[in-house]
This record gives sequence, structure tokens and C-alpha cells, in this order.
Amino acid sequence: MSYPVCPKCGHAPLPADQSLPAACPACGIVLAKFATAPARAEREEFDDGAAKGPSLGGWLFHVPAEISKANWYGRGALLVLVILYTFSFFRETDVKYGDLGGHLLWLLITPWHEAGHLIFRPFGQFMHIAGGTIMQHMFPIVLGLALLVKGRNPFGAAVCFWLLGYSVIYTGWYMHDAGDPQGMMLSGKSSAEDDGHDFVNLFGYFGAWWFDHATRVGVFVARVGQAMMCVGIAWGAYMLWLQKSRFSDSPFAEAPADRD
Repeated sequence: MSYPVCPKCGHAPLPADQSLPAACPACGIVLAKFATAPARAEREEFDDGAAKGPSLGGWLFHVPAEISKANWYGRGALLVLVILYTFSFFRETDVKYGDLGGHLLWLLITPWHEAGHLIFRPFGQFMHIAGGTIMQHMFPIVLGLALLVKGRNPFGAAVCFWLLGYSVIYTGWYMHDAGDPQGMMLSGKSSAEDDGHDFVNLFGYFGAWWFDHATRVGVFVARVGQAMMCVGIAWGAYMLWLQKSRFSDSPFAEAPADRD
């Protein structure tokens, strides 16, 4: 391939003929060798990993040999939307007072929550009740692991971790409401009028302490979820920063074959 600017230092212009031994006038890297070095390093890492497994950092911060500019700018636009949405969501949400924002994300995870009740129903009453919360968490977890391990796409996994953070906040709100049921249920009734929601029933299994401390527990869980959303944003931003040094104009950059 031919680089419009130096892939290491960004210097331009570069020699028109970039075959060996052409080098960047500024930093001196041999351009033809640079094109093959990341791919070779990734193959060596993969071969070693076949015996002992990839390192955690190798999964979490994997960067392909080349990054499509179009994909990178698309990820950047998505990250900006995620950040703006998060600010709006945090402004609307105060679990301590029973306020939960993020209606769009609620619409995304609620079908998985309801499906969880059906999937876990054969495993007894407790699992039938807990299955909704389990499945709403499993949705971003399984999707994120698939993107991270199979797709070698840490940025996508970061967005899934951000979504998992929302799911945890939603759970915190649910826990808080169990102490003084006021939330609106899918039935159109408040949780006080309905036949007890998930955490009213689950806390009934665990004992009175959970009802007495529902606000404290719910707020703590929601704070953990907020931290997870922030970590997801930071992880995604860091991946964009790492990827920026490997821009390519090729529409075939980041093809599955390049991700080992």
C-alpha cells in the first residue's frame, strides 16, 4: 500500500515510490516494512496465544493493522452521541428520589427483561422472578463478549459495557422502589397497585433487612452503574485514540482476515 502521510509521525509528503528502501524523511521508518510489521506482530501474538491464550490487554485494546477512516469517523460520531445521551440521562436520573431517565435504553433492554422471565420460568419461582434482571444484564454481556472475542472489536465491546452500566442503574432503581413502591409498571399501574414487582418479591426471599435498606442499596447499585457507563465511554475514547495512528483509505481495511 502507499501512505499519503507517514503512519508513524504524520510527515508529508512522502516518496512517490514507497517500495524498499524508501523511508520517511522525518522519522526514518522504512515504509514497506512498516506495512507488514503490525500484521506480523499480531500473527506472532496469536501463535503464542494458541498455547497460553491472549493477554487481557490483547483482547481489551486490540487494534487491527489498518483502520478504515470511514469506520473511525463513524465510531467517533457514535461516541459523541453516547456522551451527549449520558449527560442527558444523568441529568434526568436521581434514583434516591425514584427518578429514572433514559427512556430509549429502557425500551432496548425491557424486551430482554421480559423474555428472561419466560426463559427462566421452568427453573422455579425464584429464577422466574430473577430471570428478568439476569437476562437484561446478559444481553449486553453476551453481545460485548462476542464483539471482543470473536469480532476483535474493543470499541463495540466498550459501548456494550456502557449499556450494561445503564442496565445496572435500572436495577438500582428497581431495588430502591422495593422499599416504597411508587414506580410505574408495564401494566400501567404503579408498583404499589400492582401485584409486587421483581425486587419486592426477591427481597421477600432475602428478608426484612433488604426492605429497610432498599434506598441505600439501590442508590449504591445505581452509582456503580454510573461509574460503568463512564468507564465504557473512556474505554471507547481510548480505542479511538489508539486507532488513529493506523488510518487507511482502503475500503478493505479491518476485514475479518486482518483481525486474526
